[in-house]
Amino acid sequence: MLGRPEGMARHAEAGVTLIELICVTAIVLILAGVALPVANTWVKRQKEMELRQALRQIREAIDRFQADVQRVPSMRQSKMNAVNQDGYPEKIEWLYEGYDIGDAARTRFKYLRRLPRDPITGKREWATRSSHDRPDAHFSDGMNIFDVRSKSEAVALDGTKYSDW
Repeated sequence: MLGRPEGMARHAEAGVTLIELICVTAIVLILAGVALPVANTWVKRQKEMELRQALRQIREAIDRFQADVQRVPSMRQSKMNAVNQDGYPEKIEWLYEGYDIGDAARTRFKYLRRLPRDPITGKREWATRSSHDRPDAHFSDGMNIFDVRSKSEAVALDGTKYSDW
C-alpha cells in the first residue's frame, strides 16, 4: 500500500463493523418474522388434515357397524338397547374393542384397530352425537353414536370451529 504504514492497512481491513452486524441482524430478524407465521400455518394445516382423516375413519367405522347390524340379525339382539332401533353403536368402544354378535362361536366384529387421536386436543376423546339429537346440539342424549366431532373449540384456518366439522 502506498503512503500508509503496514499495521494501519491491516487494521482497517480486518473485522466487521458495527453497522454491518446491525444490518445482518435486522435482515435475519425480518426473515424469521416472515418464516414463523408461515411455519405455524403449515403446522396447523397438517393438524387439520389429520383431524379430517381421523373423523373420516371413525365415521366410516360407524357406518360399517350400522350396515352390519342391518345385515346380521343376531347383532341387534345381542347387547343393543331396545330403544336403539337405528342400529348405531351405543358405545364408541364397540368400534375398536369389538362387538360380540351373539352367535355360538362368540364372533367379535372390530371396525377400528384403535381409536384415532384428535390432533387438535392431543387426546383420544371425541364428542359424540346421537341419531336423535338435533344437528346443532352440543350435548348428546347418549342413546347411540351417530356422529363424532372434535372436543376442541379452537378456530380452523377457514374460520369454522373444529367442533363443527
